[in-house]
Amino acid sequence: MPFRISGNSHLGIIDLSDIFVALFAVRNDIRLSRIRAEKATPMRNLLIYRYISEVAKSGSVRKAAEKLAITPSSLNRRVQSFEYEIGAPIFERSSKGVRLNPAGELVVHSFRKHLAEIEELKARVEDLKGIRRGNVSVSASQALLPHFLPTHILQYQKQFPGVDFSVVVADPVESEQALLNYEVDLAILFSALPTESFETIARVEQNVFAIMAPTHPLVGNKKLRLSQCIDYPLALHDSSFSIGQILEAHAYSARLPLNAVIKSNSFILLQNYILNSNAVGFEIEIGLADDDANGLVKTPLVLNSSNKIAVQLIQLRGRTLPVAAAKFAQQISLAFNQMEENKTNSRC
Repeated sequence: MPFRISGNSHLGIIDLSDIFVALFAVRNDIRLSRIRAEKATPMRNLLIYRYISEVAKSGSVRKAAEKLAITPSSLNRRVQSFEYEIGAPIFERSSKGVRLNPAGELVVHSFRKHLAEIEELKARVEDLKGIRRGNVSVSASQALLPHFLPTHILQYQKQFPGVDFSVVVADPVESEQALLNYEVDLAILFSALPTESFETIARVEQNVFAIMAPTHPLVGNKKLRLSQCIDYPLALHDSSFSIGQILEAHAYSARLPLNAVIKSNSFILLQNYILNSNAVGFEIEIGLADDDANGLVKTPLVLNSSNKIAVQLIQLRGRTLPVAAAKFAQQISLAFNQMEENKTNSRC
């Protein structure tokens, strides 16, 4: 029935059904606005993260704005708006530029974790649909780059062509930080990381080989001792590499001089130097090709049992890996197991 409203200056009749329709529409508008906001929030967060990350990387709002193709004032307003939202500044600002403060480091870490969870969710949804897509990010020692990693990445991509890879060369400290920051899924290292934060998925011990040019006088020996090798010029890895540390420890315990004519942190430089000289170098077996494709001759080096090197596949403890990364970890684990089995068979 009609509802009469009267007043001093206005008299009208409003149907109650009109009021209910209006209220329903308003309620739905509010609900739709909330849904849109909720949908927009992840994208907005991703955009804000991109802005903050670029400012932190550049150390300057102006330089970051140039890379992001927006004005410095607009970028600065967006960063300040985010700081206002969380109730704290995230950058230390000075005449020299800007850098993340502790709150900023926490924000960036939280964003990275959130992005990793989104990628993991997307990968699992794709997996449910029978589609294997995504990205696998790996931090690895330089020794794995010439042969081991390319071989296994190609093998993986033959089965799952929709998966791409990001590989960074890093030492153990850099790999540890990359795992903690969710910048990589996996690390393949020759050093163990703290067990309270990291989990070893697979591990395999490695032999050390002496490498030399095909015309070298030591070619033809089934095994070599370090005492035989030091009669020739030595091309050595520096002590930042596990193999350098192992050789130094063995030489010290055996009271042998270990004088190098060249030291480097570059595998390619050392291998090319050895190939074109009378020098002897040393490599871990996983860093060498199965054949003599690079022209070098490899011979097992006899070391003390205490001087063993192990390569390890590591992930952040408690993290559920994206499907693509988990599958790649399985493949590497199987490869490590095969290496151990081959060693056992060769000793029999």
